[in-house]
Amino acid sequence: MNGRDREAPTNRSEETSAAPSTAPASQAVSSSAAMGVPTIPITRRRLALVVAGIFVLWLIGLFARQVGEAQVAQNQADLLRARNVAIERDIASLEREIALIKQPAFVAEMARGYLMGTPGEIPFRVDAGTSPLPANAPGSQGIVPEPASKPSTPLDAWLQALFGSPK
Repeated sequence: MNGRDREAPTNRSEETSAAPSTAPASQAVSSSAAMGVPTIPITRRRLALVVAGIFVLWLIGLFARQVGEAQVAQNQADLLRARNVAIERDIASLEREIALIKQPAFVAEMARGYLMGTPGEIPFRVDAGTSPLPANAPGSQGIVPEPASKPSTPLDAWLQALFGSPK
């Protein structure tokens, strides 16, 4: 049995393991070429393109971070503007309130609440524990006034004005 009578290997790994290890270095095949994967030689041009690509990605990342920080600053500025507008509204409201408080009529009205009205007034206070008024009390909404009857003709209106209503 010589070397030719052996069975052919069924697997590529068997081929590489079955190859004699005494083969010269010039005939040795790289493992990626033996696997069928093409190799791409690294040239200066390709290396420069890879470096340039990495540099561009770094620049994009740098600018994206700056854009994000600018957006955050813009949002904070918008919030501060909205807060300033709200504070200006509050200040205007407080100025109107101060103008109202300085009026003598307002001071007199508030003094009445503390039973300190003008000398001619009789101070009184409504107790919170009092019962509600009945429905037919004077000034309540329970009493509905009767509408005045209208005369049917202008002559009746004149006669009623001159002589009064007939009884």
